[in-house]
Amino acid sequence: MTDGQETLLKRLLAERREAHRRYNEALSLLDRAIQSAPDLPAAPPAYDEALLPKVNDTWQILGEGRSAADVTAVLQQQMAFNAAVVEHLNRNVAAHRDAQLALERALPALSAGFDALVTFESRLVQFLQTITPLADTHYREIDDAVAQLRSLTDVAQRTAMLAKRAVERRPSLSTASSAEPAHPAAPAGPDEFQYVGFEDRFRGSEEVIRARLKDYLPYFADQSSVLDIGCGRGEFLDLLRQQGISGQGLDLNPEMVEVCRSRGLHATAGDALSYLRGLPDESLGGVIAVQVIEHLQPAYLSQLLALAFDKVRPGGRVILETINPSCWVAFFESFVRDLTHVKPIHPDTLQYLLQANGFSTVEIVYRSPIAPDGRLRKVRPLPEHFGDAAPDQLTELVSSFNSNVDCLNDRMFSYQDFAAIATKP
Repeated sequence: MTDGQETLLKRLLAERREAHRRYNEALSLLDRAIQSAPDLPAAPPAYDEALLPKVNDTWQILGEGRSAADVTAVLQQQMAFNAAVVEHLNRNVAAHRDAQLALERALPALSAGFDALVTFESRLVQFLQTITPLADTHYREIDDAVAQLRSLTDVAQRTAMLAKRAVERRPSLSTASSAEPAHPAAPAGPDEFQYVGFEDRFRGSEEVIRARLKDYLPYFADQSSVLDIGCGRGEFLDLLRQQGISGQGLDLNPEMVEVCRSRGLHATAGDALSYLRGLPDESLGGVIAVQVIEHLQPAYLSQLLALAFDKVRPGGRVILETINPSCWVAFFESFVRDLTHVKPIHPDTLQYLLQANGFSTVEIVYRSPIAPDGRLRKVRPLPEHFGDAAPDQLTELVSSFNSNVDCLNDRMFSYQDFAAIATKP
């Protein structure tokens, strides 16, 4: 990939990230703007006409047979006022009745209209939320293609670098025939020396890793030519050698390969797909990759599983150990700590992928349980919590609390790793 292509690619990816950010921000604003229907009355208050007949009957306070000349000025004024009140009430009673009927018809329609508006806004947000997963599927395809393009470019660059090193280290003509043949290089990763130090600090000492990997030896007891992908410092290769099982290591990091070779182990610096493609079918007794597949793009992993099935002999096994993402501690304290991790893989997903590639038997083995002091603690039941004398509410509270603790421990503080052990029929 040229500098110009790399610059264009970075600009396009930056524009995509910015467009995605603006979309998510707008969607959040729209989500917060969803209205709630107002609390409208079911019907308007009824117009009270109960006293209207009485007003019409009693407004003439002088009675019949009396002359207006007998009425004092005050009574005449009261008489005029009463007449105006009665006339006003009688003239407006019909309008009040019509207004009440109109409100009775309008309120249900208005309430239904608000409900429909709220429903529309909610469904609009739901529709917009479906756009993100749809776009993400296209983004993943683009990301995989970009990753593969960069991988090919990095392979070419590192091959050239190793070729240059080989020339610089080339022995004299008298010893050239005994020189080890060159191997294809691997895609570039973190600085080799830095990552060896990272492995030493966070993955564990060689003694700890050897003790963990011993559990996998019985699966290859009757096999030969076992390939260790991501062999690292060569702990499992050394265990195979001690059992008389021939093994070959493969690692992206040339510095780790040099560590293996310095110990007399067979190891190659190279890319797994390229290496497997160069092997005859059914030439391997088994394949093991410990804490490797979480570093791979999904498309790369799919090709790796298909090739592993082709290259392993019938009865051979493929063992893939990775971080258990369903364990809260493993995901947040192990997976996200390593900058080279790409995607967590659920046990069910890995089991299905292996079965889909032809492995008839796939066993999931969980490993590295969280220590008891790292799990949530339950309430220790006391006599006053249970029994005839205990309050029912207290008994229910203690039981529910402990049941919830068990549920959280099973989901969040279970096993940090798991291995999928697949057998080729």
